[in-house]
Amino acid sequence: MTTLNQCLDQASDLKLEGVKQALIRQQEQPAYQSLSFTERLFDLLQAEYSTRQNKLIKRLTCMAKLKYRSAFLEDLEYSPARNLDRSQILSLATNDYIERNQNIILTGATGTGKTHVACALGHRAIADGVQTYFIRIPKLLEEVRLVKADGSYLKWLRRLLKFKLLILDDFGSAPLKPSDLKELLEIIEDRVQVGSFIITSQLDVKDWHAYLAEHTLADAILDRLVHTSHRINLKGDSMRKTKNALGNPYTKE
Repeated sequence: MTTLNQCLDQASDLKLEGVKQALIRQQEQPAYQSLSFTERLFDLLQAEYSTRQNKLIKRLTCMAKLKYRSAFLEDLEYSPARNLDRSQILSLATNDYIERNQNIILTGATGTGKTHVACALGHRAIADGVQTYFIRIPKLLEEVRLVKADGSYLKWLRRLLKFKLLILDDFGSAPLKPSDLKELLEIIEDRVQVGSFIITSQLDVKDWHAYLAEHTLADAILDRLVHTSHRINLKGDSMRKTKNALGNPYTKE
């Protein structure tokens, strides 16, 4: 006769941790004894599915390197002064824009919560199993210089392409050299029709062309980013001013 320990050992060998824990729970709780074989089997499979999903989300969250690990859409504060539209956020929360390879552009003054909203959208994407990566544009361009120097640029590009959602923070925070523009265009061009961007910037979109300066490259970059984008323009005073008084300044009271 097969014993419980043998079943548990088999589950461990097959790396079915969810099944193992659910089987132990079924044996410990008498209520499960009244369920049919099919119902108990479904409970085991559901436990395994949940365990694997939780592990996937944990792994994707670690890979994403989001700046704000505790930023979630459910906690956003929608006061009129912020110019944050709840219906727009709920629409974006479906992640349909990712399926359509569209982008999100978050603009606003320093401290209005652009990066926080971007990270909350990133967490929502991860919850649906979307590979996501967060990086500040200055750091991105520094990485480009390093991987070009050591000859691993193409490998680095392929790795970056694996992320379906790329969050680029701080666009426009520092001047870009012509070589930086070319690298940025190559990264953007590589992802057209295969991935989405969330971009945060202190600059209004209408000022991006002047910031990029080199007209041909600017036209190419804006054509690929802006025309397929959902725009969120945050307003109001810096929310960091209220951090000490309100705790997390980006979430609802």
